[in-house]
Amino acid sequence: MNKYPITEDQLASWSAQYENSPERQLATLSLAKTELNDVAFVSKGAFAMRQKFSVDIPTMEVTNQKSSGRCWLFAAANVLRERIAAARNLEKFELSQSHLAFWDKFERANYFLESILETAALPADDRVVSHILTTGVHDGGQWDMFANIVRKYGLMPKDVYDETYQSSNTRSMNAVLNRNLKICAAKLRAMVASGAQDDAIQAEKNAMLGKIYGFLCSCYGEPPKTFDFEFVDKDDVYHIEKDLTPITFAERYVGNLLDDIVSIINAPTADKPYHRTFTVRLLGNVVGGRDVCHLNLPMDEFKAAIIRQLEAGKVVWFGSDVGKYGERAMGLWDDNSYNYELLTGLDLEISKEDALDYGFSAMNHAMVITGVNIEGGRPTRWKIENSWGDKNGAKGYYVCSDSWFDQYVYQAAVEKEYLGDLAALAAQEPIVLDPWDPMGTLAE
Repeated sequence: MNKYPITEDQLASWSAQYENSPERQLATLSLAKTELNDVAFVSKGAFAMRQKFSVDIPTMEVTNQKSSGRCWLFAAANVLRERIAAARNLEKFELSQSHLAFWDKFERANYFLESILETAALPADDRVVSHILTTGVHDGGQWDMFANIVRKYGLMPKDVYDETYQSSNTRSMNAVLNRNLKICAAKLRAMVASGAQDDAIQAEKNAMLGKIYGFLCSCYGEPPKTFDFEFVDKDDVYHIEKDLTPITFAERYVGNLLDDIVSIINAPTADKPYHRTFTVRLLGNVVGGRDVCHLNLPMDEFKAAIIRQLEAGKVVWFGSDVGKYGERAMGLWDDNSYNYELLTGLDLEISKEDALDYGFSAMNHAMVITGVNIEGGRPTRWKIENSWGDKNGAKGYYVCSDSWFDQYVYQAAVEKEYLGDLAALAAQEPIVLDPWDPMGTLAE
C-alpha cells in the first residue's frame, strides 16, 4: 500500500477551514482556560438523572476504598454485609476488606510464581510471559476471585481487623512487592533453565513466599485466626458470639450463597457468542481455586436478570468502565450529559463491540446496584452504591442512565434463581480466552 505524506496544500486548506469555522473559534475560546469535560457538559441531560427510583433497596452508608484499587472487594463485601446486617438486625456494619485483600495479595503472589514456572520454557519477551510480568500483583480483581478468597479464608467483621495506612494506600507496597516478584521470577526461571529438580524449585519458591508473608503482615498486621463477633442491634441490645474463625463466620452468615452466584457478562464481540461461557488463561488468584468463568448474555437478558434480583430486594455486584461520561461531584454517569462531538468536531461514536476490540473501553471498576427506575416496562436509570466515600453524589450513591449502562456495563454477579432457564448454561465447559482479552480486565 502506498503511503501519502501531508502536503502544503492540504495544510493551507485545513487552516482555512479552521479560521472560517465559528464552531472551531468558539471552541477555542471555551477551551483556552476551561477543562474540556466541563465545556462539553449538557445540563439538560444531567437534570434528568434524578435520584428517584421505582425499585430502591434500603442499604447502609457507603464505604471508602481510599487510595487503593480494592473496589471489587469492597463491592462484593457490601453485597454480603447487607445479608449479615439483615440477619442480625444491624444498622451499621462492614466486613473486613483488609482481611480479604491480605489473602488475595498473598495467594496472588503464589499464583504469579506458579504462572512463571508454567511458562518458564518460553523466552522472557514472549507475549504471555511479558503479560504475566507486566500484570504482576496489584489490587484489582474479579467476582470469582473474591469467591475463591472467601471459600478458602472466610470473612470477619471490619472492627476485628481494620485498615492500616498501607491497606488504604497501596501504591508503594505494590511497587515493592512487584519488584521482589520480578527478582523471584528471574531466579526461578534460571533454576528451571539450569535443570534444577522440582523439589528444589518449590523449596525456593516457598522461601520466597515466606518472606512475602512477613512483608504483608508488616503492612496489614497478621490476620487473626479466631475472634469474637460483638455487636449492638437496632434495638440497642448487645450480643457476642465467641471464638469464631473466619471460616465458621462465613459458613454461619453466607453459607453456600457464593456457589449460587454466576458471573454474567455482556460482550457483543464476534469471538464471544452469546449463551456460551468463557474463562481467561492465567487469570486468577488462588492456585487450586475455581477458574474465573463468565456467561455471555445479550443486554436485554443481562438486565432482566439484574432487575429480577433487585425486585427481590437483593443488591447486585457489577463491573463497568467509569472513565466515560462521568461527573464525579454530581455522582453521575450519562452519555447524554456530554456533547463531545459538538465541542470537538470529531467523530467520537463507537459501538460497544469496537470499543472492546480496539481497546477503547473495558471494565475498570466494580460497584453495587441498589435500585432501578422502570417506566413502561423498561429501565431508565440505575442507582449505584460506590466505594469512594460519601463526599460526592447523594452521600456516595451515584446514578447512571440506561444508555450509559448499555454501553459501559460489562459484568454482574447474579444468583441462579434470577437467571431462570439461563442458569443451566453456566455449567458449560468454558471457552479459554487469551490472557490479555478485555474480559480479563480487573476492576480497581
